[in-house]
Amino acid sequence: MSLASLPTGTGLEILPEETDARAGALSLDAPVLVHHHERYRYRRLVLRAPDIAARVLPGQFVMITPARAGESWPVLPRPMAVYEADPAAGEITIVYGVVGEGTRRLSGFRPGESLVTVGPLGRPFSLPDRTRSLLVLGRGIGTCSLTMLASQAVDRGLAVTAVASGRHPTAIVGGDAYRAHGIACHEVYDSDGSSAPERLRQLLADDRVRHGNGAGWDAVAVCGSGRLMALARELGRTTDAEVLVAVEARMACGLGYCHGCSAGERSTAAESPLICRDGPVFRLVDHRGEHSTTG
Repeated sequence: MSLASLPTGTGLEILPEETDARAGALSLDAPVLVHHHERYRYRRLVLRAPDIAARVLPGQFVMITPARAGESWPVLPRPMAVYEADPAAGEITIVYGVVGEGTRRLSGFRPGESLVTVGPLGRPFSLPDRTRSLLVLGRGIGTCSLTMLASQAVDRGLAVTAVASGRHPTAIVGGDAYRAHGIACHEVYDSDGSSAPERLRQLLADDRVRHGNGAGWDAVAVCGSGRLMALARELGRTTDAEVLVAVEARMACGLGYCHGCSAGERSTAAESPLICRDGPVFRLVDHRGEHSTTG
């Protein structure tokens, strides 16, 4: 979810600080355990990183440097959402798309090699205490920011509904993780029109009726699509749900030092929130300063 995707009339509100990303972050050489092609342009990377696996919270990310020892390029690391974490095994899973030179080089790392990994970073999702039901809306690789949230919500006894959107069936991310935790996942595509906002809106309305959830969800989490964010905002206004959005951005450090991921216009007098330090998870609000639940 990029800042350019924000629907007109919405803004971001910083969540209460539950963790200091810089104080809690670790830097380590994480051995590659599994690395293979999944589908479409996506790859699955499993790293042995016990200390990160034990600390990471839903919505947080790591910075991975796709350079081997002795290589001077690429200099900058890449931010990666943590798709899954297994504290018992000491492992974290990353699902990413090969879209540029950095991720292409990353795709060449094999089991037995190590990657310089820094994390966990950023502010995680924070659901309201009143939350009993959760809707997660993800598009493409943006879904990777939502999978841990959904699985841990189920473990806490919350009712979870998931939507995974993509250009076509092979572009879907997250369905496996959702189904592994018994979460009903609606997979919708551009190729058959099922991802169109009006059709998805009706699908969710029918789902609410079918499951007796006429009042809607207590919280909605979204990442990866401006259309999905607009739908989440609409649901927040009509069902009194709190809307949380995970924002994607290019980053150089991931720690708030470089100030390269400011969330606002360059012309503003005061610096706007940084995605890495103040996010990547924000509460969605309108420009009247009200939460999306009251607009």
